[in-house]
Amino acid sequence: MITTTLSPRIFLYPLKENPARFAGLFGLLFLLNGCQSGPPPEKVAQAFWEAMAQGNPEIARTYTTQVSQYLVTQQPELEQASVRTGAVKVDGDNARVATVLTLKPPDHRTVAFDTVLAEEDDQWKVEYLQTMNNFLHLPFGEIFKSLQGIGEAINRNLQQHLPELEEQLEGFSDGLLQQLEDFRRRLEKSVSPEPPQRDRTI
Repeated sequence: MITTTLSPRIFLYPLKENPARFAGLFGLLFLLNGCQSGPPPEKVAQAFWEAMAQGNPEIARTYTTQVSQYLVTQQPELEQASVRTGAVKVDGDNARVATVLTLKPPDHRTVAFDTVLAEEDDQWKVEYLQTMNNFLHLPFGEIFKSLQGIGEAINRNLQQHLPELEEQLEGFSDGLLQQLEDFRRRLEKSVSPEPPQRDRTI
């Protein structure tokens, strides 16, 4: 039996003869690599909740947006919980991942909600505050009562870091106020009453 080995040069020769084709192929590979720069939303959500279930907030913070990292604290109510993720809805730079947590014994309660994510530096990150807002406002009174410690911990941490948050948002607020003022002026011009017409009746 005769085995023939093809040299890679056979496939590269047409590209060498056509530099434009070579540049196009290189650009395509670059774009494909950029589109796969990080794990998809469902993988990030799964990893985040698994870290929380293992009682490891340090690892969980690596999966959250920068502005919400300081809100992530150890939550005994979530430890030893099992995690499942489902449907994913991506809308531009935002995503929502259907998430189901089964709490630790003896509770064994199942909680379903959406994990909210946002793109940050081409990486999907969990928006912790929005996610916990979904989590804590589920229409189950007993679940809310058993997990209200989570909200209290977030509130305490928020109070501690409020000056830092205000400093980060100061520049954004100034720009937003200026935009609102410009919009108000344009609106006033557009609805300003027309000058009354003179009565030409003699």
